[in-house]
Amino acid sequence: MPFDLEKAIEILTRTPEVLATLLTGLSDEWIYQNEGEETWSPFDVIGHLIHGEKTDWIQRIEIILDNGNDKEFKPFDRFAQFEESKGKNLEQLLNEFRDLRQQNLMILLSKPIDKETLALKGIHPAFGQVTLKQLLATWVAHDLGHLAQIARVMAKQYADEVGPWKEYLPILHK
Repeated sequence: MPFDLEKAIEILTRTPEVLATLLTGLSDEWIYQNEGEETWSPFDVIGHLIHGEKTDWIQRIEIILDNGNDKEFKPFDRFAQFEESKGKNLEQLLNEFRDLRQQNLMILLSKPIDKETLALKGIHPAFGQVTLKQLLATWVAHDLGHLAQIARVMAKQYADEVGPWKEYLPILHK
């Protein structure tokens, strides 16, 4: 489907609520288990999403929309959550993510985004030139990817328990 800001906001608005509904009140085994060495638990993913809300999406949007010459994005630390989430519980992380996302969506909606601004470019440290449209579409796909990741990590907690049905559960094979 072609990018549409209103449709993008539909997903971006719902992500915090979906995560809170899925994860609130669950046992620690669901929240803190991962898929093995160097993989993330649902708790880790929420921390990663928070770090993105603080340092990535809006900052890069503002760089693209700024009239200045410096269009380079700062590199994103994909592992900052391991330090930033220390000492916090899941409820704190979910609330922080919800609040940051609400603030960021208000900022996004205050920006003069139209067909012309969607074509404006910034410079990603690894990819080079990227458009505002690509950045916004990535924000949505990033959310959906991490929702799928959390569901996969959780499903794999019962991978050995489902017996022969494992063959029919693709989520357990990745």
